Amino acid sequence: METVANVLVGLVAVLHCYILVMEMFLWQKKPGRSLHGFDPQLARTTAPMAANQGLYNGFLAAGLVWGLIAADPTGYRVQVFFLVCVVVAGVFGAVTANPRILLAQALPGALALAAVLVAR
Repeated sequence: METVANVLVGLVAVLHCYILVMEMFLWQKKPGRSLHGFDPQLARTTAPMAANQGLYNGFLAAGLVWGLIAADPTGYRVQVFFLVCVVVAGVFGAVTANPRILLAQALPGALALAAVLVAR
């Protein structure tokens, strides 16, 4: 079960690296605009906000990677902390911005968190 938990944590970290790239570097380009359905003007206007969000997603990914490479008990605690952050951010984003965030961010985080807790 520990291997499954580690794989899921790694996948959530990769997901947040993907979000970082989309929000920080591709927001005004076709892949970023099509993800949210933004026209070029709206993408340009919201780009600074998106870059800020992308940076936060990068911090989540970095924390998850830290949790994977740190020795226990630190690694376990760091994984739990950052996965809880992912779930809370996903729920908040779903309520305040877009319900899809619940499935795209909160659900993977919750599944990884459950696996980490069960593996313990």
